[in-house]
Amino acid sequence: MTSTAATDLIFGLTRVVGLPALTEKAGAPLGAEDIAQIITEADRFCTEVLQPDALAADRAGATYANGLVKTPPTYPAAYAKWVEGGWQSLSAPEAHGGQGLPAALWTAMVELGMAADASFMLGPLLTAGAIECLVHYATPDQAAKWLPKMVSGEWTGAMCLTEPNAGSDLGVLRTRAEPLGNGKYALHGQKIFITWGEHDCTDNIVYLVLARLPDAPPGSKGISLFVATKLKEDGSRNDLRCGGIEHKLGIHGSPTCVMLFEGAEAEMVGQPNRGLNAMFAMMNNARLGVGTQGVAHGAASLRLAEAYAAERIQGGGKPIAEHPDVQRMLMEMRAVTLAGRLMALETAICVDRHALFGDTAAQARQALLTPILKAWCTDRGVETASTGVQVHGGMGFIEETGAARMLRDARIAPIYEGTNGIQAIDLVVRKVAKDGGAEMRDLLAEVKRNPDARLRAAAERMEAATALVLETQGRDAAAAESVAVPYLEAAGWLVGGWMLARAAAEDGARYGALAEFYLRRLLPRSGGRIAEIEGALAA
Repeated sequence: MTSTAATDLIFGLTRVVGLPALTEKAGAPLGAEDIAQIITEADRFCTEVLQPDALAADRAGATYANGLVKTPPTYPAAYAKWVEGGWQSLSAPEAHGGQGLPAALWTAMVELGMAADASFMLGPLLTAGAIECLVHYATPDQAAKWLPKMVSGEWTGAMCLTEPNAGSDLGVLRTRAEPLGNGKYALHGQKIFITWGEHDCTDNIVYLVLARLPDAPPGSKGISLFVATKLKEDGSRNDLRCGGIEHKLGIHGSPTCVMLFEGAEAEMVGQPNRGLNAMFAMMNNARLGVGTQGVAHGAASLRLAEAYAAERIQGGGKPIAEHPDVQRMLMEMRAVTLAGRLMALETAICVDRHALFGDTAAQARQALLTPILKAWCTDRGVETASTGVQVHGGMGFIEETGAARMLRDARIAPIYEGTNGIQAIDLVVRKVAKDGGAEMRDLLAEVKRNPDARLRAAAERMEAATALVLETQGRDAAAAESVAVPYLEAAGWLVGGWMLARAAAEDGARYGALAEFYLRRLLPRSGGRIAEIEGALAA
């Protein structure tokens, strides 16, 4: 039986963001039935292979001993089924062995996989980001060496940026790359927080590593990108190892590694001292994935809360799902999760429009939506998971129900791939201020074309807030940054309402009540954050 999430994803892809029409225009048509078949099979894989063992995997966790990392006992077999099913190759280029399907379909798969078991799905997500980076920046010879086995899933990929002294400020990283005289380099340094940096699901791992050349200028302009593989081309072990794994609040099954590069042989990817440019291809891919992860945490929490509320009898012999306040909580969980789901698909379809047609307008829209998606959806994921615990009452605080795991797992998403505060500053400074607010005004103009007067009024308030933030940015950058988070939040609540209104316009019988709930009770939160901005900047 197809899950509610899968049904909504099929509807969103086919009716809201228009994937069939886009693929037909590109000359590789995917009809609604094709899309439904892919999503249904993805849903089956996630619910039958990943979801049943997720709680046990959380309890077992990843372990480290004698330099070896083991994932939860069920993961190697589950990963083998992932590879066998060809899921890693879904949207990878056909030139490297992929299926060449749209990014929007991969985004749907990410949500389903993350909702089933986020710890497991983080491995494939990071591999997809590494593939994206190498597709654009590797030489043909490098691509031929690494990409086919990454695309198949035979090898995984890991992103090695953070160091003990260099988190969001990558300009101070210290890992160095020494030329070996044969076109290769020796990497020396320590990287931390490396997701799936070592594991027992594949023999080989491809590491994308930021490091400095001996003559590199200081700061972020002196960073180059390198690839080191766990096994060298001759099959011998490279000079890198895992120095330990972190003991974390959540995502226990995902090994978060300290990686030590002790002269590891590597190749440069892209141009010297231009590593950040290349790595941002991977990071933008990952931010779309992490925003979708926030949606998935909400979806998984909702699944558990709805099941519990339907069975828990309290107050007059009726299930708590019939109690008004529980109904309110469940409706909010449903509305926010669907809004985020459609926002993720809208962002992914921009990726496809640019990839298929070189659509620069779509690229600009994607750039604007990505920080909103990443921050707004991951914050909502935490809130929705917390509400899910509340629906369960005292049982939500007990690990056996699974609701607590959702809250623990969700809490990382607002932090990694750039904290949500950084996403907000990125939105205000690099996206809105960079073009004088042009792309934001274009988005708001689309929202205002919706017939719902509440949406139009909220968009007009957002226009005024944009003008105020831009004016402040011009004279006091620090003051503008201080309201970046409420600005992003206001935008997120507005875009979420717009997406639900679009869904209701396509199928009012299924989505009308949910959209109405959102527009009445949740959209005003956009205005509340704008009032916060106005108050802060008037002080």
